[in-house]
Amino acid sequence: MDHNNDIRRVAVIGAGTIGASWTAYFLSRGLEVTVSDPSPGAPDLVRGMIERAWPILARLGATPDADPSRWRFEADPVRAVEGAQFVQESAPERYEVKQALLPSIAAVLPREVVIASSSSGLLISRLSEGCRFPERCVIGHPFNPPHLVPLVEVVGGTVASPEAVATAMAFYRAIGKVAIEIRKEVPGHLANRLQAALWREAVHLVAEGVATVADVDVAITEGPGLRWALFGPHATFHLAGGEGGMTHFLQHLLPAMQGWWTSLGTPEMTEELQARLVAGVESEVGTRTIPDLAAQRDEFLANLIAMKRGQPDIPKE
Repeated sequence: MDHNNDIRRVAVIGAGTIGASWTAYFLSRGLEVTVSDPSPGAPDLVRGMIERAWPILARLGATPDADPSRWRFEADPVRAVEGAQFVQESAPERYEVKQALLPSIAAVLPREVVIASSSSGLLISRLSEGCRFPERCVIGHPFNPPHLVPLVEVVGGTVASPEAVATAMAFYRAIGKVAIEIRKEVPGHLANRLQAALWREAVHLVAEGVATVADVDVAITEGPGLRWALFGPHATFHLAGGEGGMTHFLQHLLPAMQGWWTSLGTPEMTEELQARLVAGVESEVGTRTIPDLAAQRDEFLANLIAMKRGQPDIPKE
């Protein structure tokens, strides 16, 4: 497999929110895209996503050859992947759907073409069962919305070849994504497991009457969430250790942290608790609709991403 940036034709299989967002992003990087989805409304959904996303993508720096019209729709996924150099599969998050879809498109693709699944938590070793050349199947999980959030988690699992993982990593990085390799296959990969851990405790605190839904959210957005946009949890606590860094943090603050760990909750999601969460969120957002919230999120993300680009990176391994 060639790790060079010579991939110019991409097939997006599955054109829901994630697939449509991927399509907009790929187009902004000058790629040619073929989109497939069984839904009759899919072409309009993709077209609408491109129209809404394009002003922000252009502001963030679309490539000079970017063309929002350089895509076509093909309902048949097998025909859609013809001539593709990379496949981004974004079908519904169910094993039975993906396990039927992936072998059908793998059967007609050359061995060197990587198939990347956008799955947010399924195992690629199971998804690739029955595929021709399963070693070229990987997870390429974006964080929603893919056209804005830079992160992509690449998982090879127990079947994918190192070459397939390297090709996916190189492709995503070449088009401006921040790709990280998840080195051991686990349900939920990495970012979603961290997110799930935080939400579990957020739900527990609401269930125990410690705080309202809105105040739990404010505790993140006006507190650690601001820091996390620049430094992750380990680097944040390294900074919390002062001049002694992580060593000092572990020596002096770890006992307190471990004490909190033992009291973290495992809430039971009863119907009553679910109703409290729904009511709490509805009270928090007020009259703002989902499109209103999404537009506010996307504008903020675009500004934050632009600002972060001017910050020096922490050296990586």
